[in-house]
Amino acid sequence: MPNELANAQDLVAIESIRDNTVVIRGGAMRQILIVGGTNFSLKSETEQNIITQAYQNFLNSIDFPLQIIVHSRKINIERYLAGLEERRAQESSALLQNQIAEYSEFIKKFVSDNAIMSKTFLVVVPFTPVGLPSKETVTNFLPFFKKSKGGEERAAQAHREDFEHGLSQLKQRVARVEEGLVAIGLEAKALNNEELIELFYNFYNPETVERETKNVPKEKPVGGGLGTT
Repeated sequence: MPNELANAQDLVAIESIRDNTVVIRGGAMRQILIVGGTNFSLKSETEQNIITQAYQNFLNSIDFPLQIIVHSRKINIERYLAGLEERRAQESSALLQNQIAEYSEFIKKFVSDNAIMSKTFLVVVPFTPVGLPSKETVTNFLPFFKKSKGGEERAAQAHREDFEHGLSQLKQRVARVEEGLVAIGLEAKALNNEELIELFYNFYNPETVERETKNVPKEKPVGGGLGTT
């Protein structure tokens, strides 16, 4: 039995997040799209058939793997209710005070009977550069490179060039996926560094996120953070 427990970071496959890209240990790369939803059941039969055919065409046009994620999370609305109470206290109209109080009671009862969930729709686009060395691989070769003048700098430069080449290929895949989703009638946006960090924080700290949720769930357009879609 090992004397020391494994570091929690050792259990996470992510090496870094940069250039709006998740870099996996070993050199694999991922970009993640957040996709807006559509209420398929409210469409007419003709519209449903068009969407279904467009989705089929989209899948047939992709020659690389995709991961589609539907992330559901329970929403805590305590802060939202606290905000309503503050608004009621500031309201001078007795009628509006009563309406806010009644609305708050309705929300409390509704939440007690029904769990409020938010859903986020994500598409993960992967790319694994051929021959891209990992950080550990480069480090292992550094003693050899250090024997020659400027060897360490050349190794680092080669690693950067390989990363940039892989990133260019990944961006082309992402563009194809975005075009396919738009053809279906869905909005899609690639997450930036800050949004990726927020996303993975939510994944690994669901209880904390639930406690810290500030707003009641509502319809939110793609591109406005990681709200519901």
